[in-house]
Amino acid sequence: MTRFASFRVAFAAAAAMALSACGINSVPAAEENAKAKWADVEAQFQRRANLIPNLVEVAQGAAENERTILTEVTDARARATSVNIDAADLGDAEKMAEFQAAQSQLGQGLGRLLASFEAYPQIQSNQNFLALQSQLEGTENRIAVAIRDYNEAVREYNTTIRTFPDTIGANIIHGAEPLVPYEAATEGAEVAPTIDMTSN
Repeated sequence: MTRFASFRVAFAAAAAMALSACGINSVPAAEENAKAKWADVEAQFQRRANLIPNLVEVAQGAAENERTILTEVTDARARATSVNIDAADLGDAEKMAEFQAAQSQLGQGLGRLLASFEAYPQIQSNQNFLALQSQLEGTENRIAVAIRDYNEAVREYNTTIRTFPDTIGANIIHGAEPLVPYEAATEGAEVAPTIDMTSN
């Protein structure tokens, strides 16, 4: 092998290493990971939306005080399932805020509904209700985990596209834009819902 051929091989190897260190592969991998985590978030929200009609059906015999809450939950479910975010919208803060608000409103309505049922032993003794309540509680936990995992994937992606040397590939080759994390905290979430059982 001639000196020139050796130089070409060494240069090609150095160029390949430099390119691999510039986010050629790490940026798309981090982005795809975040998109996959978002799909998990959507799946858990869909699971919750699918459980609500069953819960409402079981609760139809509840006292008149709950009819308003049932209507609110049903309406909130309709709004929450009508707001969709796909992977292309993960960088759009306005669309994410709209999705978060719809899901938050549904979650708050469900919390009020479940809290109101504490006063009705006949509902609590219904095995279908107990099973649905357990599934909803499990789903809320899954949603929290899915959101945490998504936000971690977004943090990793956003860090990758902003740090050297990956930022070179992110900006020059991929034109990468930061993704928006899901803000699970809602205004007033630290206050437990109050139920007025005195009105008839």
